[in-house]
Amino acid sequence: MSKCPLTLANGAPVAEDQNSISAGERGSLTFDNYHLFEKLAHFNRERIPERVVHARGTGAYGTFTLTKDLSEYTYADLLTGLGKQTQLFIRFSTVGGGQDSSDYARDPRGFAIKFYTTQGNFDIVGNNTPVFFLRDPIKFPDFIHSQKKDPQSNTPNPARMFEFWANSPQSFHQMTILMSDRGIPASLRHTHGFSSHTLSLYNTKGERYWVKWHFKSNQGIKTLTNDEAAKLPSFGAQQDLFDSIERGDFPSWAVKLQIMTTEQAKTYHINPFDLTKVWPHKDFPLIEIGQIELNKNVQNYFMEVEQAAFSPANVVPGVGVSPDKMLQARLLAYGDAHRYRVGANANQLEVNRPRCPVHNFQRDGSMAQNHLSSREQISDVNFYPHEQAHLATPSPEYTEPPLPILGEAWIKAYDSQHEDNFSQAGDLFRLMNADQKAQLVNNIAGGLKQASQLIQDKMLAQFYAADSEYAEMIKQALTN
Repeated sequence: MSKCPLTLANGAPVAEDQNSISAGERGSLTFDNYHLFEKLAHFNRERIPERVVHARGTGAYGTFTLTKDLSEYTYADLLTGLGKQTQLFIRFSTVGGGQDSSDYARDPRGFAIKFYTTQGNFDIVGNNTPVFFLRDPIKFPDFIHSQKKDPQSNTPNPARMFEFWANSPQSFHQMTILMSDRGIPASLRHTHGFSSHTLSLYNTKGERYWVKWHFKSNQGIKTLTNDEAAKLPSFGAQQDLFDSIERGDFPSWAVKLQIMTTEQAKTYHINPFDLTKVWPHKDFPLIEIGQIELNKNVQNYFMEVEQAAFSPANVVPGVGVSPDKMLQARLLAYGDAHRYRVGANANQLEVNRPRCPVHNFQRDGSMAQNHLSSREQISDVNFYPHEQAHLATPSPEYTEPPLPILGEAWIKAYDSQHEDNFSQAGDLFRLMNADQKAQLVNNIAGGLKQASQLIQDKMLAQFYAADSEYAEMIKQALTN
């Protein structure tokens, strides 16, 4: 095997890598230590800012195989043609903690999927829960601040978490899920995924359908108690996923949809675009459409997992969004976060790069990877409209149906605190067995005890609104 030479960043061979150049054996270093300077300068820049949320994550590549043709609902390439396979990348993550947190924190798990379709990348940026804490994005920064470390002590502060929840009743449903036995997955392979948001499909007739995506683990669900989680290494979930793929035990998920027509949405008793609500399966049953399998680990964690950039704005022809207010805000926020963290050309990195040709007039900026592009994308006209017949132009045949505005829509801030924030959480509580109820109550009481009496009273009012047994059990646990 031929020797592989160590080189500088410019490709020049390196003669010495273990000793710096100095003025004599015990003298000062000299300014011609360009190899040393290059190594130190790069080392200083080897970390990019961690994600404000979803900072701790792991990921892998795989395939999506379509088992039900959806031509009736969409002309999206990945959803038409029985048996079609689409390559994908999934990043799992905890939400609130930083890179220094544990894989086994009581926290939602991010479940973000990037489908590399023939017409561009389609991202579903979801979680392992079907709902979220909020329905209005203006509350999101405040919510995350309340879940992060205390600004003075830099340690977790459960009292602050409950202070936010007590004053934001729309969080009650997701809080109940988080504090239940499902709050700590035993492994990433043993958790479901959800789009959580309502997304949409549209067909060649211009008909739109509202959909919720579900990814059901074929491995089943396994969870941990607080005591069990405390005994495990902080990196255990990442190690488990990596090792299972390395040994050929490929995890998989059944892909299912709930589908609602636009007419049904107009009269359905639940706001179908409220992220704090689920669609009851009795009204909108799950329809299995395919299988996901993860079968390839990354080669470099930083390049492929840390720099992976997902955005719900990454949609493809035949797939759309919805009036979900949280989703609408994320259409801006996610891409903006990636431009800040990774750079304006984050989508040109290999893990984010579409597997189809890209033709646009967004060029230059830090880390532009022009060598990946066609000549037209590099050096030709960089504006539109233009008179160049061979350059990119819009494709009106992919025009998306317009999103409806209901009634006489007045532009103003709408208070949603009067919404039903409790009935679905109460339904969930009543589905739990005795052990699950006990875990839920103990998990809540452990943090709520640290809050003030005012916050405890506010939370108890919410528990009573959901279910009287729920409230009485919490009340009893707070006095013990």
